[in-house]
Amino acid sequence: MTDHRGEEQFALFGFPEEGDHEEPNSSEPETMQPAAAPEESPEPDADGTEQEAGTTVEALELNPRPWESLPVTTDADGHAIIVTAEATYTPSGARLTGPVDSIEKLDKLLHWAALTPHGLTAQVWFVGIDSCAQLGWTIDPGSEDDVDDLEQLRQRAASELTEAIAATLPPLIAAGWELRGEPGFVVHLIRKVGTATQMVDLILEPYVWTYWNKDFGWGNRVGDMGILGNPTVGTYLPDDDLPAARELGRRLAWSVKHLDTLPGPTPARTGAAVLDKIRRERLRTGKGIVVTAGGPIPPIDGAPRGDFEPAAGWSRIPDTDDLDGATALVTIDQRAAYLASAGMLSFGYGRVRNLTGADAAAAAATDKPPFGIWRVTLPAAGQYALPTKLPLPHPAMLDDQPVQTWITTVSLDGLCAPIADGGMGLDLDDLDITEAWVYEEQGRALDKWAKVLREARAVAVDTNDAAMKRFLGACYKGYVGRMVNPDMWTATRMQHHHQPLWRAAIMAHCRWRGRRVAMRIARETGRWPIRTMTDSWVYLVGEGQDIADDSDALGKMTLEKHVELTDEMILSFAAAETTHDVRLTIAAAYGSQDEED
Repeated sequence: MTDHRGEEQFALFGFPEEGDHEEPNSSEPETMQPAAAPEESPEPDADGTEQEAGTTVEALELNPRPWESLPVTTDADGHAIIVTAEATYTPSGARLTGPVDSIEKLDKLLHWAALTPHGLTAQVWFVGIDSCAQLGWTIDPGSEDDVDDLEQLRQRAASELTEAIAATLPPLIAAGWELRGEPGFVVHLIRKVGTATQMVDLILEPYVWTYWNKDFGWGNRVGDMGILGNPTVGTYLPDDDLPAARELGRRLAWSVKHLDTLPGPTPARTGAAVLDKIRRERLRTGKGIVVTAGGPIPPIDGAPRGDFEPAAGWSRIPDTDDLDGATALVTIDQRAAYLASAGMLSFGYGRVRNLTGADAAAAAATDKPPFGIWRVTLPAAGQYALPTKLPLPHPAMLDDQPVQTWITTVSLDGLCAPIADGGMGLDLDDLDITEAWVYEEQGRALDKWAKVLREARAVAVDTNDAAMKRFLGACYKGYVGRMVNPDMWTATRMQHHHQPLWRAAIMAHCRWRGRRVAMRIARETGRWPIRTMTDSWVYLVGEGQDIADDSDALGKMTLEKHVELTDEMILSFAAAETTHDVRLTIAAAYGSQDEED
């Protein structure tokens, strides 16, 4: 199998002149219909008559979810097709052909449609198990009851799917198509046409669960499945094929319109596609920061295990002051925390320098220390007058002894910030800096990326589009999360996405921002958190106490959960002897609320 991932794709008909490789303007999407239909156009409808142009997919559910009634635009037309067992459709809903029930008809459809890329490779989506079964793409991996771990079932299903698809592809290969990689949930096809290249991804919606990727939250549970939604929270596509096709078309068009790209097979890939579209524009215009290489962690001794800057995870046993006058349990959360930090931080890129001894200490002492990592000794927290009802300022810190570790520039600033602002009030001498790796260039490399996602999120919020709001959250969380993993970005054209220190800086920034807010809440209300999980803080609050921020800005605290305390809940908190007891009591309190809802 030949890998042509670095090559560019052009429309099958009407090639641009050599050197003129612009993608079509999304504001004027191309129609799926060619100027003149070829003699052997796709098959007529099953009743033997040609489908009248303009017939649209109708959402047939009696009670569609609110976002499913939002208008569908034509932005993805010409870049994607949706296939059901009965017919094929443009994303905007116009019916194109009858069923695609043979590989030969699939080849004919791909030739006739002449799809063009938009941000990512052109896409043909198969919706519903019957649309796949007609082409022989069926599997029987067994039941969940037959395995101890759902991952075993997924692996078996993925292997069977690869075999089933491969067995049906000889007619496509004979017609000039080549496979890129192994076929599965996504089938990457490429075909040479003269000096140009046509690339199409076939995406099999019924088999999304076979596509292992941490973006999908696989761990004996089903999580966010990219543009398709999340079945556990009710944002997955409708059950019936026609409503599902319409809703998928709406989402594809939404992605093209608001993110300027087709969605990737995972949320992280979609986030990367948004950044790559910006990067290509900056390369074309010569304006803006262009990062051309990855930024792996330098060769250091004593590198932290796991996350370089881990998220906060902490709880404590409430005392009588916490329970006095408490009437509610609330959780506040930073609104789109990663997105907020990504847009405002200055990230390092390009050449990195190693500094030792006095040179490292001098670099840290400048007005704006450069982006990088620093070898420090975190002093024992117990010798400082720190708030006892907050976690220690840094996750690696201990109460009774110093700890030598590496931290980012963000944490360097945080540790030196005043205690009242969530910091520790340290001087640089207190940290005994012995070494650093710093970047010679730095800037807000993700500012435009964050702006695109922020504006798209605002549209989703304003239109009550819960499905797309959640999808966007999965995109930026997934992308930031996968910055650390080089295996995600092995292709040469993707290696600039491997930026573990960017992720570490974002994580640290969110953590320090949360501490700053916790200190402000304590000053204003006398209330302290009893638990923190990443960007969320759990409080016991009194009557009328509102600790969320009165702002819609990203990064501000928003009310995530609220439940009125019962006598039984208060007694459970009072009886807690361990932090594990506290976590169980919190879970039980919110669980009872969920049951009432």
